[in-house]
Amino acid sequence: MTILFINNMGGGAIIFFLLLSLIYGILWIYCLIDILRSDFKDSNMKLIWIVVILFAQVVGPIAYLIMGNSTKATFKS
Repeated sequence: MTILFINNMGGGAIIFFLLLSLIYGILWIYCLIDILRSDFKDSNMKLIWIVVILFAQVVGPIAYLIMGNSTKATFKS
């Protein structure tokens, strides 16, 4: 069934899906690296964000980009 779907797609659609997948993969990796390198207000927030990114595949990185800054620790110098 999946092979028939791919065979019926035009070249533009395949390129679009590949480009969309590449952009999403870069976003996902960026969010994971940012979580690992950041300090959070609560010590458990790092683990919580990693779980959200891993298990909420589509919504997780977007939620982290929107709400992640509010949970990070701020250092005043």
